[in-house]
Amino acid sequence: MNLVYSDLQGNVFDHPDFLALGRNAEMITEILEDELIPLPEGSTLVSLPFTRPVGIDAATGDMKLVEGDYHAVGALLPQGFTRLLLPGYVKSDKSKALPLFGYTAVVWKDDGFYVAARLTDNPYYWNPVHCDPTELEVEVKRLVAKYPDNRLYAHLSNCALGYECLTASNTFLQRWEGAVPVSYSCNAGCFGCISEQPDESGFVAPQTRMNFKPKVEEITQIMLEHLRTPESIISFGQGCEGEPSTQAVIIIDAIKQVREQTKMGFININTNAGLTDHIRGIVDAGLDLMRVSTISALDDHYNAYYKPRAYTLKNVEKSLRYATDKGVITSINYLVFPGVTDREEEIEAMIEFVRRTGLKLIQLRNLNIDPESYLGIIPKARGELLGMKQMIEIFEQELPDVVLGSYSHTPKFYTSDRTVTTVL
Repeated sequence: MNLVYSDLQGNVFDHPDFLALGRNAEMITEILEDELIPLPEGSTLVSLPFTRPVGIDAATGDMKLVEGDYHAVGALLPQGFTRLLLPGYVKSDKSKALPLFGYTAVVWKDDGFYVAARLTDNPYYWNPVHCDPTELEVEVKRLVAKYPDNRLYAHLSNCALGYECLTASNTFLQRWEGAVPVSYSCNAGCFGCISEQPDESGFVAPQTRMNFKPKVEEITQIMLEHLRTPESIISFGQGCEGEPSTQAVIIIDAIKQVREQTKMGFININTNAGLTDHIRGIVDAGLDLMRVSTISALDDHYNAYYKPRAYTLKNVEKSLRYATDKGVITSINYLVFPGVTDREEEIEAMIEFVRRTGLKLIQLRNLNIDPESYLGIIPKARGELLGMKQMIEIFEQELPDVVLGSYSHTPKFYTSDRTVTTVL
């Protein structure tokens, strides 16, 4: 398996004499054959600025840098795939942070690109190739024209056409999971927030956060347009907003109004679940699905990343338990990172957290972050690193009634055949 690297113009090469390496946190490591799958459709190869590619010289067995002005290369995977290793590199400028993406180790073998990853969900619904740009543009124009005073549709049109957000695109294509952002404020200061970063962070937020409070009528218009089929999902809590439960009053009003007019589809919230009283109100209004974002079930790790304001991980657990007890299908948006999530203590804590909260689904989501910056703020490992592949196998063994996936599903999913090995 040959090392993959790029020149300064972004041209990608495979090295004929160097074997590829990956990273598990700080540790540069070999890539095993059973960790590799063909590069999935919808993936993107990217050059990692401020890095130097590292490989094994096949002739000597020594670890070496590629000589010259070259960068390491990583793959950005579509939903449905969980990375097992980071690309093998060292920083050429340690003062610079990589853009906020989830970089995966990529190699060249058997005349094709392969990545260190595992299929964890059906990738069809979140494959960018299934979003026709011409059809999308037509539907954006149609709905914006139909609701000219709806600021949410105007906001989402930029998310769909400018940022190519698939959830926003679904809102206009009126299919699957659609977006309805509601909040410009947040009760957390996430280190890797993709919609708002302080000037001193060194990161550039890849999205612009919404800057207005929507009216209930604007929200209900989008919800009623989207909830037209039994399998449709409309979701509060998007990458372009803060914490949706900070706007619990308008969410509760909107859910009640919509449910007076239709019982079709499912209402979801993507939330940090720290505002337990607000979450209870939203659940009682008629919520169907709830996905809670977390990076750890350990307080010190959680607090270092989320920087929660006036709530704790215990509040998150209480919110999940309340929703589960009320019949809401609950899941976690588990932000995973090779060399951290697969620590022994992290695995043990998460298994107990899942058991206490009654989760139905663990959504394994590749953390978009500069690795060095992230590793610099979180606690050091206290136990053995088991590897992402073994971590997933442990979850499967210890949590047999919990689904491992990658995105939200309707209730039908939990009672049907979920085999995804045939979709590649």
